[in-house]
Amino acid sequence: MAPISAAKCPFHAAHADKPEADKSAGLPKLALGALRPPQAIVYDYAEEFKKVNVDELRTDIVKMVKDSKAWWPADYGHYGPFLVRLAWHSAGSYRSHDGRGGARGGNIRFPPLDSWPDNGNLDKAKRLLWPIKQKYGKSLSWGDLMIFAANVGMEDMGFPAMENPGGFAFGRQDIWALEEDIYWGSEEQWLDDSIRHGGIQPPVAADLEKQVGASQMGLIYVNPQGPGGVPDPMLSAQHIRETFARMAMNDEETVALIAGGHTFGKGHGAAPDTHHGPEPQLAKIEEQGFGWSSSHGSGVGGHAITSGFEGAWTENPTKWDNGYFETLFKYEWEKTKAPSGAIVWKPVGDAGNDTVPDAHDPSKNSHPVMFTSDIALRTDPVYKAIAENWHKNPQELTVAFQKAWFKLTHRDMGVPERYLGPLLPKTTFLWQDIVPKGTPLSADQVTSIKAKILASGLTIGELARVAWASASTFRQTDLRGGAGGARIRLEPQKNWAVNNPAEVAKVISALEEVGGASLADLIILGGCAAVEAAAKARNTELSVIVSTGRGDSSQEQTDPGSFKDLELVADGFRNFNHPSPHQLIDSASKLGLTTSEMTVLTGGLRALGVGTTDGLGNLTNEPETLSNDFFVNLLDMGYKWHKAEWGVYEGKCRSAGSVVWKASEVDLVLGSNAELRAIAEFYAQDNKDFCKDFVKAWVKVMDADRV
Repeated sequence: MAPISAAKCPFHAAHADKPEADKSAGLPKLALGALRPPQAIVYDYAEEFKKVNVDELRTDIVKMVKDSKAWWPADYGHYGPFLVRLAWHSAGSYRSHDGRGGARGGNIRFPPLDSWPDNGNLDKAKRLLWPIKQKYGKSLSWGDLMIFAANVGMEDMGFPAMENPGGFAFGRQDIWALEEDIYWGSEEQWLDDSIRHGGIQPPVAADLEKQVGASQMGLIYVNPQGPGGVPDPMLSAQHIRETFARMAMNDEETVALIAGGHTFGKGHGAAPDTHHGPEPQLAKIEEQGFGWSSSHGSGVGGHAITSGFEGAWTENPTKWDNGYFETLFKYEWEKTKAPSGAIVWKPVGDAGNDTVPDAHDPSKNSHPVMFTSDIALRTDPVYKAIAENWHKNPQELTVAFQKAWFKLTHRDMGVPERYLGPLLPKTTFLWQDIVPKGTPLSADQVTSIKAKILASGLTIGELARVAWASASTFRQTDLRGGAGGARIRLEPQKNWAVNNPAEVAKVISALEEVGGASLADLIILGGCAAVEAAAKARNTELSVIVSTGRGDSSQEQTDPGSFKDLELVADGFRNFNHPSPHQLIDSASKLGLTTSEMTVLTGGLRALGVGTTDGLGNLTNEPETLSNDFFVNLLDMGYKWHKAEWGVYEGKCRSAGSVVWKASEVDLVLGSNAELRAIAEFYAQDNKDFCKDFVKAWVKVMDADRV
């Protein structure tokens, strides 16, 4: 929920596709920090979690949610609604196009998320949980605690236990610093939306910039008051549909989440936003990470200011019931103003004026309120039909919210094999990207299969290209994609231009003839056999050892609409469609690679011919072999580079003036950027070091999705 006024946004950052200019160098500033993930504290979380007694943890949380007399008093004597908001806003930053955001790393602890206007006062919710976190230590991550606490809080308010069909999975391993170079928007003011909507006002939902997930800077989804502060329910519905779709939620899931979430708790807008202090990252050092200190009255309880929208949606804000829809359809609604000045909606003619209890004074009652984003659910025809059905059939809402909440809070955790704990759901869902279990192969079987693949008539380039195309879809941002399931043969991946569909079909057909393993394993083993053969052709003997036991997914286990987000429009690793260096770095970041791994892979893939058919960037006279030729020739001062056309550079022999090489901007940045050049120089010096490190990085990508 968004506060009334916009303030300066201190966390403006460049995106991989939108670099800031480095005026001192005359070159685009490369976001290489994205390839240096913080490793401040490393331990085996899955092993540590075994020490947690989940029943005891549940008891601790139940005690906490009812301890309403703490320094931050609970609305209605129960912290459940507060924890629901913490979990929702922690998970709700997820966006499906690049898998970033979400709850898995406990990201909301760090800027800019901890200081988004939409997350106002959630710093207090985290501190209320701190004694529990401290008790369980490293055996319980912040990511797991924040989500599980909300589940327990809802159950304590009467929501049916979510072991099935929803369930709960532990397994979110914390990060230890802010995630660098994630693009949350170009605006420099909180709540600004002028850039992400192309400067059009009122903002048009369909114009929302592709890279972002929210309609305004510093929001999770939309401004509850209406897009850009305009209280238009139909316009709000359009923006709701667009932003929820960006985290892969359909209309039913969207309505379920809004209705289920707003069944609990209230908004806080006891006074104008001018009483609000700065967000946590701009607060004074003595605040110790707190933000939004209020000068209105006590600043807490009935004096709290968070969103600016004052009031509750239902008559029983700490009880799971059908009160949200009952209230939404019971009254006709008109616009009014909260004490903060924000526009909210109340029943026409002051109906229901004494039906909603005050959150802190039992002698007071008031009328229910709705936000513009709530009125949108009875205005948009599709949303209204869903809402009316659940108004009449509340048991269907319960099941729908269980499923949608589970998806919201687990979307970035990958396949169920990564889940931990005793509360796992008894059902699976299409969005989990299910991969059937395969059969691990013995070393002798692997050797035999590799030999058969190399004898199949497929070339080194064909095998390497298809293996890379299959495995490199993995995203460590939300643990999706990868070689498991052999989805490269299914819709939509089999038709992606970047994969060369005709070649994929040829290789798949030949590998099916080889047999002896799942197709997913055959694809990866084929690529590894190609690397070994390519190295042998240059007098280097090496073994490329990867895991086996991948299964093959079916088309029915694959959601084409969801998987389209994994498609690359341009790919720096394969020099496809005039990629920029920033796109290379973005891909490397999502694969979880370091700068050296990205660099050595780029050079090795060029040597193997894993790229465009015109050989762009293949700086070697012996293609489809494995050597450090790419780095040797890139750095050879016997050549001088010139821009020939958009995205293509020519390397001319200084003495003869003839064109010898052609390369892309991605290739040349490895020699122009100081940090990347230092790595390129290392690999140009010694072919053994190059081959050794290339194989390590290749195996890392091939096995990236393995649990």
